Amino acid sequence: MSWYRNTVWFVKGLREYTRGGYESASKHFNPADVEVDVAGRSFLVTGANSGIGKATAKEIARRGGTVHLVCRNKERAEVAKEEIVTETGNQNIFLHIVDISNPKEIWKFAEKFQNEHKLNVLVNNAGCMVNNRELTEDGLEKNFATNTLGTYIMTTALVPLLEKAADARVITVSSGGMLVQKLNISDLQSGNGPFDGTMVYAQNKRQQVVLTEQWAKAHRNIHFSVMHPGWADTPAVRSSMPDFYERMKNSLRTEAQGADTVLWLAVSAEATKLPSGLFFQDRQPVPTHLPLAYTHSPPEDEEKLMEVLEEYSQKFKSISPG
Repeated sequence: MSWYRNTVWFVKGLREYTRGGYESASKHFNPADVEVDVAGRSFLVTGANSGIGKATAKEIARRGGTVHLVCRNKERAEVAKEEIVTETGNQNIFLHIVDISNPKEIWKFAEKFQNEHKLNVLVNNAGCMVNNRELTEDGLEKNFATNTLGTYIMTTALVPLLEKAADARVITVSSGGMLVQKLNISDLQSGNGPFDGTMVYAQNKRQQVVLTEQWAKAHRNIHFSVMHPGWADTPAVRSSMPDFYERMKNSLRTEAQGADTVLWLAVSAEATKLPSGLFFQDRQPVPTHLPLAYTHSPPEDEEKLMEVLEEYSQKFKSISPG
């Protein structure tokens, strides 16, 4: 049935995920939802030096929020920070250099951050699509380490801080590609069979949807959501999916259009009127499975995913420096 899922997803994408889909959906947006002052609230955005992360950080900064940029590359991050400060006039922009594929670094960062800052909203945006199987220094497959384990550790490590905050939220930037994947807990590091970076990425994004649903059940004082930004023209798409980019470049959303729902989930009062744990596209909750796609997982698989990630998390916490 993979051909069916891929075909339905691509047809759906041509209709909804492109710039035209955004322009159609945005006719029903209420601009007042995001015309808010968030001065005094603290936001952390991972992968914030380019693409959707930077666009999100910039729009939050325009609204007066304190923004913590978590980035891997110091030089690019400093350029992004300067751009955000210059364009918004907001001086409350802070930079943290963390490699989200390195669990020990995440733990070290999170423990220090909790002692020095408050946090109202976490935006898990950092991600990667590595098209050949590559291992990190810890022996973890790079896509899994960044997209799944990194997101898991960053979130769970900061949950105690978020639980102290008013109107706490966690938003994870996923992908509509997850619709073609059923959760597979038997090969989390993609070591069996041929390696397809696009499908590994889609599997990671399915895992993020499951994480969000599980966190929503476990932490009732925090509003969790996961979203699909549509197909946007970002540096990551250009570098990771060059053929797709060449085919679709005239129809792709802008970075700001891709970031719109992230911003809405992060700042609007309307977002938290909806239940925690939902998957969003263009400010609306949407299904996490295609019709007839057989991508639903038994509850025990979802619980097993959480158990395995927690084991990894604690292993790296025990050996994190500092």
